[in-house]
Amino acid sequence: MTTGKMKNIAIWLTGIWLGVISASCNALSFPLPPEGQDVVGIPVKITSRYEDTFSDFARDYGLGYREMLAANPSVDPWLPGAGTRIIIPTRFILPPPPRKGLILNLAELRLYYFPEGENRVITHPIGIGREGWETPTGRTRIIQKTRNPTWTPPESIRAEYAERGIKLPRVVKAGPDNPLGHFALRLGMPGYLIHGTDKPYGVGMRVSHGCIRLYPEDIEALFPLISVKTPVRIINQPYKAGWLNGKLYLEVHPPLKDAAKKTDTAFNLTPVVKAVTAARGDIPTVLDWKKIQQIARQQTGIPIAVAIKRNESELARKE
Repeated sequence: MTTGKMKNIAIWLTGIWLGVISASCNALSFPLPPEGQDVVGIPVKITSRYEDTFSDFARDYGLGYREMLAANPSVDPWLPGAGTRIIIPTRFILPPPPRKGLILNLAELRLYYFPEGENRVITHPIGIGREGWETPTGRTRIIQKTRNPTWTPPESIRAEYAERGIKLPRVVKAGPDNPLGHFALRLGMPGYLIHGTDKPYGVGMRVSHGCIRLYPEDIEALFPLISVKTPVRIINQPYKAGWLNGKLYLEVHPPLKDAAKKTDTAFNLTPVVKAVTAARGDIPTVLDWKKIQQIARQQTGIPIAVAIKRNESELARKE
């Protein structure tokens, strides 16, 4: 049985359509939920083999390394061991509207693409700028598409490499050793790209000089779908809340450190409460505040139900 077949079986055993994940294409694609619903997918549980690592799982299932680590905090990422139960965190709360074009959530280390005229969302893990080289937030658009791009490293990066004894050429030719990979989408933000990489292990982590990296197979699949002028919204939202079938879900990721702003990433419940109450709106609900605090502290990135509509909870008590 091939790896691709094993993954498809695991998904269908859940009884819920997740989209197709195969060995040839790791994209996660979901039908958009009805209006008023915000959650897609469902976590999958698998059993590891002796030789498996979180990096393998991440790339096979369209995830980033940090997502796997957060969802399985008690498991050794490099030696899970044979027979260990592993959570594959393939459930997501969609980013806030408007859901169009590309939305990149830096705190989540994930990209969402909403193809125009199609009732679906495609999502990929991304690598982003490390501390001191933060990827900027804001609204922009795709201004150029390039196959087999060359890389012209700025002087600041050439100087950084020189300090490590590495002399970078002024122009790195296209090819297997080019850090941009084989495809690049240039943003309207000067100097920033969405591109492939020659170091796929960095996807799902903060390792770049500010650009957005995708697995080589992901950028290859995404590249022909994206057109010039596609809108791009880059957000930094570690706390997401949304509805699914009468239940309010909360998803929490570790906030990003910002070296320039010296952002405090210590536990702070206030923004979590704001996210939950904003998503709840005027809908009468019964909130589980104890669970909300637990999710906020654990920061697993897995959406978990924290409330149900009041009329449904009252009906459940009568039953």
